[in-house]
Amino acid sequence: MSTEDFVSRLPNDIGGFEAGSVLRVEHALEPWEKRCHALADVLDFRKIINTEEKRKGVEALGEALIGKLPYYERWIVAFANIAFTKGILTPTELAEKMAEVEARHPASRGAAS
Repeated sequence: MSTEDFVSRLPNDIGGFEAGSVLRVEHALEPWEKRCHALADVLDFRKIINTEEKRKGVEALGEALIGKLPYYERWIVAFANIAFTKGILTPTELAEKMAEVEARHPASRGAAS
C-alpha cells in the first residue's frame, strides 16, 4: 500500500486491494437487524442522523472495528457515537436503557451477534 492510499482511502474503502474471496450468503434479516434499519430510516426522516453522518460514523470506527463488526452492528455503534457527540444521549443513559430492555427480554441475551 502506498502513502497516497493511506491518505486518500477511508477505512472501509478496500476496493482494488488483494483479499480473500468473499463468502456471499443470502439470509433473512434477523428481527434486530430489521429494527436497526427502521431506526436508521426514522433518524433520517426526523433529521436527527442523516445518511452521510451514518457513513462518516461508520468510517470513524476505523479499520479494525469495521473488519470485526457485522454490517448492522457497525450502524448501531455509529448511531450511538453520533448521538453522544450531538448530546442527544449519554453512554450512561444508553447503558441504563439497554439494561431495562434486557430485563424485559432475558431470553434474547446474546442474540444480536
